[in-house]
Amino acid sequence: MRTLPFVKICCISSVEEARLAVQHGAAAQGLVSAMPSGPGVIADELVTRIAASVPPPVATFLLTSRQDAVGILEQHRRCRTTTLQLVDHVPHADLVTLREQLPGIQLVQVIHIVDETSVQEALAVAPLVDALLLDSGNQKLAVKELGGTGRTHDWTLSRRIRDLSGVPVFLAGGLSPANVVAAVQAVQPHGLDLCSSVRSNGHLDAEKLQNFFAALAGHAQEATKIIAN
Repeated sequence: MRTLPFVKICCISSVEEARLAVQHGAAAQGLVSAMPSGPGVIADELVTRIAASVPPPVATFLLTSRQDAVGILEQHRRCRTTTLQLVDHVPHADLVTLREQLPGIQLVQVIHIVDETSVQEALAVAPLVDALLLDSGNQKLAVKELGGTGRTHDWTLSRRIRDLSGVPVFLAGGLSPANVVAAVQAVQPHGLDLCSSVRSNGHLDAEKLQNFFAALAGHAQEATKIIAN
């Protein structure tokens, strides 16, 4: 039984950061393309270069705010990541098209947890994607928040989605060494996604990475003991 969730380090901004994340145990990396707000945005050309440098089996996620299949396909064909992270609402018909056109690429739909409607949104889209990523943005603001807020959200809603959706769930939003154990216990996610808590002055911080993975490993060891007993 796997007790340690996969960890995705988001907002990777250079080949050097990608290498550092892998060294500390990241199973996936997030590469942020154009967004209406939030940290970590890099040019598609840099996304392509970083993605090509990441060794398998580490996954590379292209975070795209595009909402139509034609635009998303065009962007992915240039960036060539292993996974598409759709940070805004994409019509279901376009998700079907993406699945048909990109059979070897994982589709991860972001659900921004606001209230009960977020649960219904997640359950409706789950059959069309490979995984859900539950974050703390808000698509209804004048300037959309589509990630990177550094805020937590109501984990009880995330747990309901995890239990009912039938697909793997990644938990994002304000995760840190101080709360990661509580987050994992509350939601039991397939994976964790973090950005700001492992950065200093906008740069990936080796010490903060080490602290996060140490906190997570400590939790895994305790969980293993409980299972063994």
